[in-house]
Amino acid sequence: MKEGPDISRVAALIGDPARANMLTALMTGKALTATELAAEAGVTAQTASGHLAKLFDGGLVQSRKQGRHKYFALAHGDVAVALEGLMGLAGGELRTRTGPKDAALRQVRVCYNHLAGQMGVQMFSSLILRGYMRDDPDAPILTASGQEFIAQFGVDLDALSQQRAPLCRSCLDWSERRTHLAGSLGRAILTKMEQSGWVKRDDKSRALLFSQAGASAFQVAFPETG
Repeated sequence: MKEGPDISRVAALIGDPARANMLTALMTGKALTATELAAEAGVTAQTASGHLAKLFDGGLVQSRKQGRHKYFALAHGDVAVALEGLMGLAGGELRTRTGPKDAALRQVRVCYNHLAGQMGVQMFSSLILRGYMRDDPDAPILTASGQEFIAQFGVDLDALSQQRAPLCRSCLDWSERRTHLAGSLGRAILTKMEQSGWVKRDDKSRALLFSQAGASAFQVAFPETG
C-alpha cells in the first residue's frame, strides 16, 4: 500500500451526515455544546456525544469546559477550508446553481473566521487585480504595496507574523466556486470590519449583516475591478 496521508479516515469522519451537520454548524466560528450540536444534527444527545468523541480523536474539533458546560469548536482553520471546498464539490455539476439558496448567505457569510460568499470573493479579487496580492499556487502572497494597504486598513502585520497560523490561505468558495481569503490575514480583516462597525454576525445563521455605511466602506476599500 502506498504511504501518505490517510485521506479515507478523515473523509469517513466528515462523510457521516450527522457529523457533517455538526461541523457545518461550527463553521460560524462559535463554540457550541453537545446538546446544541445534537439539535443541529438531528440526533440524540448520547449519539451526538459519540460523534463528537470521534471528531475530537480525529483532530477535527477541539473542546473546552466552562462552568458546567463543555463547548466544541473546529480544531483550526484548515478544517473550515476543507469543508468549504467539499461543499463546492458536493454541489453538483457546474451548470447547476451551487451553494446556499438563501440570498443573504450567498452574498456574504462567515467561513469559520473569514469572509466568504460574493463579497469575500470580491475582496480577494480586488486585492489580486490591484497588485496587493499574488495568487501563488501554494498560497496567496502579500506584495509590498499590499502590506502598505493592509497597514492603512488597520491590521497589525507584525503581530500576525508572530502567529503560528499561515498569513494567507486560499479557500475555494462554496457558492462562487472562486477563491476567497483565509489564513490569519483573512481573520484579521473580518475582525477589523467588525470592530469598525461595518458588519455584525447573524445569530441564526452564517450570514454576515453589513450596515449601509459598512457596505459602502467595503466597496471603497475593495472595489469591483473588471
